Amino acid sequence: MPFTGASAPLVTVIDLAGVIGDAGGPGRRGMSLKRIEKTLDAAFRPGKLAAVALAVNSPGGSPVQSRLILQAIRRRAKEKDVPVLSFIEDVGASGGYILALAGDEIYADESSIVGSIGVIAGGFGFHEAIRRLGVERRVHTAGENKAMLDPFQPEDPKDRDRLEKILGDLHEQFKSLVRERRGGKLKEDDEVFSGAIWTGPAAAERGLVDGIAQLGDFLRARFGKDVKVKRIAPDGGSLVRKLLAGGEERIDAFPALIDADELIAAGERRALWARYGL
Repeated sequence: MPFTGASAPLVTVIDLAGVIGDAGGPGRRGMSLKRIEKTLDAAFRPGKLAAVALAVNSPGGSPVQSRLILQAIRRRAKEKDVPVLSFIEDVGASGGYILALAGDEIYADESSIVGSIGVIAGGFGFHEAIRRLGVERRVHTAGENKAMLDPFQPEDPKDRDRLEKILGDLHEQFKSLVRERRGGKLKEDDEVFSGAIWTGPAAAERGLVDGIAQLGDFLRARFGKDVKVKRIAPDGGSLVRKLLAGGEERIDAFPALIDADELIAAGERRALWARYGL
């Protein structure tokens, strides 16, 4: 039903885009509560808000940061008594779907990728490689489990069992959150919590989203053609912007334009997006 107010209603839009995880250093682009908290404050600050919309486009990342962001949004929504609407763009999967769960209603495009309600841990085993190279591995610990899952030692079944227990606990937390936020809308079957992914219409059939809609068209239909939409994006924090801003950042704060750790992190982010063909 279109909004019927005396003045044009205002909807603020928060861009929640990218891999989720602590930014933690120059050039890092991960999404964390610390990085976007001021953005959340700005989005909920106006005195008369018709709604806050979330533009979600994330393949996931840190489950902790995902939940922290969700909780921060829900806390502000309750304090201001403002509805929150989530719109999944290319991907709302894994932690990205947790972000979408911050909305009272969730919508996706027909071609959006939705779901991946599961937990994954991966690694490599190098013990045969170092044996062939004649390298001796020396590890000294206090605490029998301190070197758990050491990639340079053969996999210990006890370590694997512990990891599977942790993954199982995290999966149960994820499932409980989905059930809590989607309520009676969710249609559980054998695949909903399997880690599978779906396009928008198939996700709607399972109750993971409320329907197929695009943000702009939906807001005009819900609140009227005169709705005011104010988009609020987290500060990009680019190197060029920092150097030209003349603020607290100095050129000597960036000792190298090529950061090996950032290159590795960029590869990991690229791999997360690649899982969904993007």
